Amino acid sequence: MQTRSEITLADGVRLHVTVSGPADAPVTVVLLHGWCLDRRIWHDQVAALGGMGHKAPRVIAYDTRGHGRSGHTGLGGATLAQLGDDLAEVLRQFAPTGPVVLAGHSMGGMTIMEYAHRHPEEFTARVAGLLLVSTTAEGHTHTRYGLPSQVAAVFRAGETFGAGLLARSGAWSPHRMVLPALRPAVQWLLFGEDCADAALKVTLGGIGRASLRSIGGFRASVGAQQRLDTLAAIADIPATVLVGDRDRLTPTACAESIAQALPGARLEILEGAGHMLPLERPEQVSSALVTIVRRVARSAKRERRAVREGVTRCREAA
Repeated sequence: MQTRSEITLADGVRLHVTVSGPADAPVTVVLLHGWCLDRRIWHDQVAALGGMGHKAPRVIAYDTRGHGRSGHTGLGGATLAQLGDDLAEVLRQFAPTGPVVLAGHSMGGMTIMEYAHRHPEEFTARVAGLLLVSTTAEGHTHTRYGLPSQVAAVFRAGETFGAGLLARSGAWSPHRMVLPALRPAVQWLLFGEDCADAALKVTLGGIGRASLRSIGGFRASVGAQQRLDTLAAIADIPATVLVGDRDRLTPTACAESIAQALPGARLEILEGAGHMLPLERPEQVSSALVTIVRRVARSAKRERRAVREGVTRCREAA
């Protein structure tokens, strides 16, 4: 059963949070969506985790500030640094104890990296597994939009300028009315060979809910982030990196550099897939996430057994 909740952050922004799974589960999974999307992209993964029976984890999914059902953000809060702090607060309030698996798509993956950078002690103490999907640790370094390099440079300049204008346009969503006209462009940019109508509908719905400030405001931070050094400093924990070989926003070079920097990470490149892997290839994303959760749960079980045995020996010695 899924419950809905809200938290109010220090700057007054309200986050919409959903929680499912047993309250006493040994592992908590937190799902973070991408830029201009919302938590609904994880629908299939939430269902797969819930289908693990008595081994099911607790699952937390929330709409990033300025997205979905969460409150609007001020322009100063439209940064990855703020999103990393927001994730820290969600963990403190909804998962204060026990091992955590973080799964991030696109900007959600960048949020995880920012959390690791800004809260390294908390990250080390709490995070026991990672799933990084269609994301990057190098800003727009490798982004070519599927275009020749020179054309991509011109496109990026125009996009960056336009994002600045949108960021100052306020917390409203007039673009919602023209989404049907944007459908072909969104499909080309975000999807690979296959694009189900339901997947495109969820994607367009997220874009329609995002305010102009959110669409434009996060652009500078997303383009500038550099976190390979942060990944290299992370302990050897279960981690999988997924990318589609038709991804026009975070191409395979992004995933390859993450996998090289992150100790022990497993890289999987999905043939024919684009940027929206949780919707395009739900079975493969769900399988990767379930595998990590199972591995973390086994490790947690061994640690609990070791603690009990240690307590027993101490009692016998006394």
